[in-house]
Order: sequence, then structure tokens, then C-alpha cells
Amino acid sequence: MTKMNLILMAIASWMMLGCGGGDDAGSSAGGSGGGNPTPTTSAPVVSSVTPANGATDIAIGDVAITVTYDQTVQLASTDKSKIQISGGTITALSASGKEVKMTANCPENSKTVAITIPKDLVTNANSQGAGAYSFSFTTVAAAAPVNTDIASTPVVATTESAKKLYSYFVEQYGQKVISSVMAEVNWNHKIADNIKSATGKYPAMNCYDFIHIYVPENNWINYNDITPVKEWADAGGIVQLMWHFNVPVNASTTPGVDGSGVTCTPSETSFRATNVFTEGSWENKWFYQQMDKVVAVLLKLQDAGIAATWRPFHEAAGNATYKQQAAWTKSWFWWGYDGADICKKLWITMFDYFKSKGVNNLIWIWTTQNYNGDANQYNADSDWYPGDQYVDIVGRDLYGYTAAKNEQEFREIQARYPNKMVVLSECGIDNSTNTPYANISDCWNTGAKWGHFMVWYGANLCSNSWWSDALKNSNVITRDQLPSLK
Repeated sequence: MTKMNLILMAIASWMMLGCGGGDDAGSSAGGSGGGNPTPTTSAPVVSSVTPANGATDIAIGDVAITVTYDQTVQLASTDKSKIQISGGTITALSASGKEVKMTANCPENSKTVAITIPKDLVTNANSQGAGAYSFSFTTVAAAAPVNTDIASTPVVATTESAKKLYSYFVEQYGQKVISSVMAEVNWNHKIADNIKSATGKYPAMNCYDFIHIYVPENNWINYNDITPVKEWADAGGIVQLMWHFNVPVNASTTPGVDGSGVTCTPSETSFRATNVFTEGSWENKWFYQQMDKVVAVLLKLQDAGIAATWRPFHEAAGNATYKQQAAWTKSWFWWGYDGADICKKLWITMFDYFKSKGVNNLIWIWTTQNYNGDANQYNADSDWYPGDQYVDIVGRDLYGYTAAKNEQEFREIQARYPNKMVVLSECGIDNSTNTPYANISDCWNTGAKWGHFMVWYGANLCSNSWWSDALKNSNVITRDQLPSLK
């Protein structure tokens, strides 16, 4: 072959390659021929799923599921039956943006729910189908039965209305949960009225706080005027009472009529619970002066035929049961700051004093800190418990908790206090993280069969939609469903 022939053959080969004649050139362009090739888009791939694959303690009932892909997706079919599931039923299916959402009704406890999205059901805009994707989760274990070995009569209350109220609590325990809300600061039922306007129903109970009992009655609040409380009771509602027991910041402080000069926080006062038991000390005088003010109001309620739950010295342990002690692992209220024994002594002293003054219309609720949801970091606060003979009901205060966490707390508290009813004495939004509280229906279905729940006010108050879900639930008692308890 001549040199010229070699040159002509090389030129011909080069021209063939330039025209896309090679196999590699055609496949890399995503099509044939010249021009500007369109790049191929890869098929969708799952990036996450909620609940996470392998998750446990998922509340039974309707479980909201979100499968997130790495790109915008759509459904080739909205036929729910194409989703393969064991342990439940798919009741809703949709796609939006990068997410495929579905609802699975999962009715059984301790059940592993396995779900598979079949190949090509999820596609991208180019109709490229995603591969099959499987995941699973396990529902929460069946709840322990509610306590049944509960005293038929209250520990100290002897009025007819108090005995009727206690009997009603026992009768409903484990069958239904009684609804309640906290009044905003003083004697009123404004928040309960707002809930009625939003939902058409009143909570069954309204809770009042003696937090400002130290203020002279001729100022902005007069506890001796029981009219607002009587209005609620006369309308058929149950009355709840609690006490943020404020103390002066020091022995020489005179509390202001505007509520200044007092606190519950131990770091803000020189008031020490230990000194309450030293006759003649300023702590001793203040303690009994304030108890006398509360007793006077309680006796007015008693004379009006009104019984109430009574929750003093709440959340006493604070962080004191934290296993790794540090500067912050203390009680956050003065009544717990000097330790469990002093706190119990305060409780028993108040219990005996009220009894000696003829107060017989109260159902006594003690608030446990339990484990703060984590037995690995917290010891139980059983040492703070005053004793069965001084307590009717054990409560727990929780904010921003999931249904599964509710069930865990309920189970643990019942096991520790098998002769007492267990209630959700405070709950609501965790406003430090803006975490909403689980729906009461989910808590109940998961096994947290609290005797009652009481939602806090202000930034912790649950939304109207939360209340609507709660008060329409057949397991929740509203004010209109209460029998006559006076």
C-alpha cells in the first residue's frame, strides 16, 4: 500500500468517527445522530423513610409514612392495593415533590409491619421507574392492664361530694380519660371558654392555682371570692386545685401587691424548707400564714358543696435524681431543694394541718418525676413519695412527649404505685423546642390510659386542632358527659 493510500484511509476513518458512527458515541449521547445530545436522568432512589426502617414502639392505629426520594417523583398509579403490606392496611397514598406519603392502619400491638413499594410504581418526570423498596417497623408492645387494686374511698376526704368525685375517678379509670385545662393564672375559666368556642365542647375539669394567694384580697386577685370556681362547678364541671407555693426572696422582703418580691426558685430566695420546722423562724411563720389563707378558701368551697383534686409541692425532685450529679442536677422548686425527707415532711405536715382545720373535700395528687423518660440517666424518685396513706392519685407532668413515651411513663409509674390511679397532671407543647404533644387518642391507643390529662396554658397550650381531636374522641370525657357530682 502506497503512502497516499494510507493517508486516504486515515482521513476516511476520522470522518466516520466524527459523524457518530462508533457505538460508544451513540450510547453516551443518549440518542443517535449529531446535534446536542440530551443527558440521561437516573431513576429515583430512596434517601430516607419515616418512621425509619427498623423503628420500634410505633403507636398503633393510623401511622403516617413518608418515603423521600433523591428527586421529584410521581406515582404511575394511585391504586393503594399495589403497595404490599403485612401487619396493616394502606388507607391513603399520594406523591408530592420528592415525597411519597401513605397512611397505614396498624391495629395490633407488638406487630412488625413490613411494606414494599413495587418496582416502577414511583417514577420521575421522564417515566423512569424506581426500583422496589422495602422497609419495616414494629408497633409498641401491648400496655399493661391498668391498676385495679385501688382503694374504694379517698385517704382523707369525707364530704359526700369528695367521695362521689373519687368514686367517679375510680369508675372511669382505664375505661376513659377525663379532660382538663389549666386556668390562666387566677380564678377564671377563660381558656376553657375558648376551647368550647373552638370545638363545641368544654373540658370536663378546670384547674386553678393558688400561686398568688399571698396578694392582699383588695388588689388584683381575691381568692376569697369563689364565684368563678362556683360557676364552673354549678355548670357541672370538676374543680382542680394546685399551688405554686411562693415565698419571699428573704426574711426582710414584703411581697408587693403586684406580685413582686416572691419566688418558687431556690436560687432566688434564702427561704429554706428545713427551717419551716423550726418554730419562730421566718420560714415557719410564712408557711403557716399561707396555709391558713388557703384553708380559708378551701373551707368556703367545702361549704358550697364543692370537692376538688389537690396537687401541692409538684415536681419536687426536679433533676435531683440524675445519676451523674452536677451543678444543675437539683430540684427547681424550694420545697424539693433540701432533699426527699424534708419534702415528704412538708407534705405530711400540710396534710395533717388541713385535716386538723376541717378540710375534708380534697383528693390528693402527688407528682412523680419518674425517670424523665430515661432510666439510664435518672434514678426513680420513690424516696420522695409521702406514702400511700397520704396520696390518692399519682400524677406525671410531660411536655412534647410522643405517644410511645407516654405509654412508657404510664407503664413504669403504674408498676411503682400499683394501688394508685395514674394521671397526666400536666401536659402540652414543649415550648423550648416547639415540639407538639402527642394526640391523646394516640396516647390512649398506645396504652397510656391516664385517668385524666390537664393541658397547661400560654405557650404550652395545645392547638385548637389538638383539642378538637381530643374532645371528639369516644374515650375522652367532656364536661357535658359528667354526672352530677355535687
